[in-house]
Amino acid sequence: MTESKNTIKLFEEAQVRTIWDEENEKWWLSIIDVVAILTESENPRKYWSVLKTRLKKEGSQLATNCSQLKMPAADGKNYKTDVADTEQILRLIQSIPSKKAEPFKLWLAKVGSERIDETVDPELSIDRAIQNYRRLGYSENWINQRIRSIEVRKGLTDEWDKSGVKRGQEYATLTDLMTETWSGLKTRDYKKHKGLKKENLRDNMTNTELVLNMLAEVAATDISLTEQPKGFDESKDIAHRGASVAKTAREQIEIETGKPAISPLNAQNLRQIQLDLEEKED
Repeated sequence: MTESKNTIKLFEEAQVRTIWDEENEKWWLSIIDVVAILTESENPRKYWSVLKTRLKKEGSQLATNCSQLKMPAADGKNYKTDVADTEQILRLIQSIPSKKAEPFKLWLAKVGSERIDETVDPELSIDRAIQNYRRLGYSENWINQRIRSIEVRKGLTDEWDKSGVKRGQEYATLTDLMTETWSGLKTRDYKKHKGLKKENLRDNMTNTELVLNMLAEVAATDISLTEQPKGFDESKDIAHRGASVAKTAREQIEIETGKPAISPLNAQNLRQIQLDLEEKED
C-alpha cells in the first residue's frame, strides 16, 4: 500500500487523524479518534478494546479486519494505531450507543431505505442524482450530459454481463483500459491530473471529456452488439477498439482547437467558472 503524508482532518469540532491510501483510493481513519468523539470516554482506547472483544464474540468482521498504520500522536511522534476505512467506520458507529452516533444511524437507515426503493423503481435513482447535481451547483447542460453518460455506461455494462465479464476487477480493468486508450491516461493518473482522490472521475469531467468518454462506450457497445463476444479477452479487444474511436476524435479536436481536450479542471473549478460567467452576464 502506498501511504500519503499523514494528515489531521476536522470532524465537527474534534479531530480525526486520517491517511489517504493512494493505491486503494480510500481514506483510513483512526478508530480511537472516532470512538473518543462519539463516546466522550476518558479512555477511548480501553472503550475500543472492550468493544472489539464484544464484536469478535458476535462474529463481526470489523474487529478482525481492521488494520494498523502509523499516525502522529500528541507528542509529535508516529505510533501504530487501529484504523478503518469509511465502510468499517459506519459499521462501528452502529455498534456504539451514543447520542452523537444517533444522527449517523438515522442517516444510514434513510440511505438504506432509499436504496431499497431504487431497486423497485430504478428511475428514482436517476431523479435523486439530478437533484444532487443541482444541489451541488452543476449547470443543467452538464447534468443532461452526465445523466446521458450514465445511460450509455449501463448499455455497455449490460453487454459485458452478457459476455460473461465479471463485475469487480474485470469491470475495473476494462474501464481503465478504455480510459487510457481514449484519453492517454490511466484512471488513477487522470484523477491526479484533476487533483482528485475518492471523487468520481466522470463527475469532474468537462462536457467535452464526458462526450468523448460516451463515444468510447457507445462505440464499444455497438461493436459488442454486432460481434457478440464471449468472455473477458474478447470483450477486452472490443473495449480497446471502441475507445480507439474516441481517441481519434480527441486527437482531431486537439488539432482543430490547438489545446488539450483532457482538462485539469475538476467540478469545483468548473462550477466557479460558471458562477463567474453568470456574474458577468448580470
